[in-house]
Amino acid sequence: MFEGSLVALVTPFKNGKVDEKKLKELIEFQIKNGTSGIVPCGTTGESATLSTAEHERVIEITIEKVNKRVPVIAGTGSNSTEEAINLTKHAAASGASASLQVSPYYNRPTQKGLYEHFKAIADAVNIPIVLYNIAGRTGVNIEPETIAKLAKDCKNIVGVKEASGNLEQMSRIKFLCPENFDLISGDDGLTLPVLAIGGTGIISVVANIAPKDVANMVKEYRKGNVDKARSLHYKLFPLVKAMFIETNPIPVKTAMGMLGICEPDLRLPMTAMLPENADKLRKALKEYGLLK
Repeated sequence: MFEGSLVALVTPFKNGKVDEKKLKELIEFQIKNGTSGIVPCGTTGESATLSTAEHERVIEITIEKVNKRVPVIAGTGSNSTEEAINLTKHAAASGASASLQVSPYYNRPTQKGLYEHFKAIADAVNIPIVLYNIAGRTGVNIEPETIAKLAKDCKNIVGVKEASGNLEQMSRIKFLCPENFDLISGDDGLTLPVLAIGGTGIISVVANIAPKDVANMVKEYRKGNVDKARSLHYKLFPLVKAMFIETNPIPVKTAMGMLGICEPDLRLPMTAMLPENADKLRKALKEYGLLK
C-alpha cells in the first residue's frame, strides 16, 4: 500500500511557534522532488514537544497542502492509548491516508499490552495503520509474532516502519505476516538492504535535504536497476551518517538551516548542535555537493 521514499518531515518553528507558511513550502519542495508520501508529526517532526492543538494543526495543514497528490501518513501515536485514539480520529476526520503508530514509550508494556493498545486504536478508526517499531526511543520492541497477530486480527493494520536496525527481525516480520503487509525501513542507512528482503520503501530523515536521490534510489531498485540503486545508496551513505551525529532531528534541522531551507529552531530538550559536530555536518554537506 505504501512504497517509495516517504519523508519524515521536520516541523519548522519560528519564534517558538510552528511556521505554517514554511511547513507548506517544505511539503511542496518534497512533492516536486519525487517524494512518494509525507509523514508529519513523527520523531523527526518533534511530535513529543508539540501541544495537542499544534499536533492537530500540523496534520491539517499537511493534508490540505498535499491535496491528495501523495499519501499523508499522520503520526498520531502516544504512550496513552486514549490520546492515540483521539489523535488518530482527528487525523482520519481531516482526511489522512493512514496513521503512523509508535509503540508506547516509557510505560514499557508487555507484548500483550502492545497488542491490546494497537488493537484498540485499529478498532476505533477505519483508516490504515502503520506500526512504528523503534525500541531505541521507546524502550520496548514489538516482536514479529505480535506484529503478525495484529496483521491477522486487524484488517487496517497494514504495515510497519521498522527502526530496530535488526534485519533478521525484519525478515521474521516478512516471513510471518501476510504477503501484502508493508515492511518500511525506518533507518536511512538500511533502506537498500530492507528493499532486498521485501521492503516497500523508507520513511526517511535524509529526504528532508536530499529528496530526489532518496526517491530515485528506491525507484531504481524497484525497477530492477540494482547497480544504480546501490550507487545511490553509497552516495547517500556519508550524508546519512552525518544525520545522526547527534540525536535526530538536531542534525537534519541544523543542515536545513545551513542550506537555507528553513530555520534550524528546535524545542527543548533538543538543543543546538555542538560546534565541533556542526563542523562535521557542514563538511558532509559540502562533500555531498549541497553546500558550497
